[in-house]
Amino acid sequence: MPTIVTALNARQSGIGLVETVVALAVLGTVAVALLSGVVGINRAASTVDERATAEGLAQLQMEWAQNAAYVDDASAYSAAPVPGTTGNATYPDYANYSASIAVEPQANPDEGIQKITVTIARSGVTVFVLEGFKRDR
Repeated sequence: MPTIVTALNARQSGIGLVETVVALAVLGTVAVALLSGVVGINRAASTVDERATAEGLAQLQMEWAQNAAYVDDASAYSAAPVPGTTGNATYPDYANYSASIAVEPQANPDEGIQKITVTIARSGVTVFVLEGFKRDR
């Protein structure tokens, strides 16, 4: 006559193949969702960092252009050196950035007010554009 312990042991069985496959599928789905979220956050942080760096450089270039001597009928002003691109100083945050300053007189002939457009590019791709005005003082 079987005892209660042997009857309970007879009903118990190990984890089956189907349960194992389902558990791995659920675990895999959770892992993929988690990793795609991490990649998305990393990409967003990189974009925000790039834009903040470009905005700071644009402000620097705008101040540079506004403080430069006024040139009648100018089409551009020379840009300030981008940190880390000249001399021995190294600023890896500014690697591959460039700046250009375009000028557009607001009257014809030039009556002392110019629209300044600063364009910041990284590796040849425009990242940020800042517009302002300069007047002859």
